[in-house]
Amino acid sequence: RKMCELKHDSPGEWTITGRQYIAPAYCRLTFHAPAIANQALPGQFVMAFMPSGGKHMLPRPFSIFSADRGRGEVSLFFMVKGPGTELMAGLDRGDCLKLMGPLGKGFPALPKNALLVAGGIGIAPLAFLAASAVRPGLLIYGARTAEHLVCPPDELKLPGLTVVETTEDGSRGYKGTASDLAGRFLPGKEALFACGPVQMLVELNKIRLQAGIPAWFSMEERMACGIGACLGCAVETACGYRRVCRDGPVFPAGEVFFK
Repeated sequence: RKMCELKHDSPGEWTITGRQYIAPAYCRLTFHAPAIANQALPGQFVMAFMPSGGKHMLPRPFSIFSADRGRGEVSLFFMVKGPGTELMAGLDRGDCLKLMGPLGKGFPALPKNALLVAGGIGIAPLAFLAASAVRPGLLIYGARTAEHLVCPPDELKLPGLTVVETTEDGSRGYKGTASDLAGRFLPGKEALFACGPVQMLVELNKIRLQAGIPAWFSMEERMACGIGACLGCAVETACGYRRVCRDGPVFPAGEVFFK
């Protein structure tokens, strides 16, 4: 197994110890990366440098899906939807990939009575967050169709976690969006934690304002560097423009100006 001393802002090369296709378009890669696993917090991410076939591609950001400090392993869970992710999904056990991280600011600790809402691939950081809590509470997991509710089941079988699924077409679980369902379950909750498409976060922000509770959202933005140098992922907030990679990706919901 290849290992090296890793700094947050410099890439290290790590060996893949597992590859799992959850569905044709979704892949989970597990790496033996002790330096990342030992420091990773829910909501943080890594920048993955594409294999040799993608030498002209920029690195890509991926939320950390799980971290096992005892085994020194971290997992990434992603949708295969372009040349870069196709190259990554083509890797197998024993192959190596450069990762830089953990990067960014993650979620605060979960209170006892919180609501978690994941839209699509936004399940990745929230599964990590739920696994870090003693009693994670309720997680709403939504997607367009049943085919996109693809989080590996073992990651959500946690003590104290209740998972409620919803699909826009009603093919699995409740019929409707994750934000629709959140409005039904939010009363009585202390806080809201979410990751998913921007429109979902916009709707959740309205709901949490009506409920008068704090919320933290993980923002999904394109990134080129991951360390705040290029300013390509800036979003407008109450504190001016902030870099999602450096100042986020997790922000208090009240700080972000949604367009």
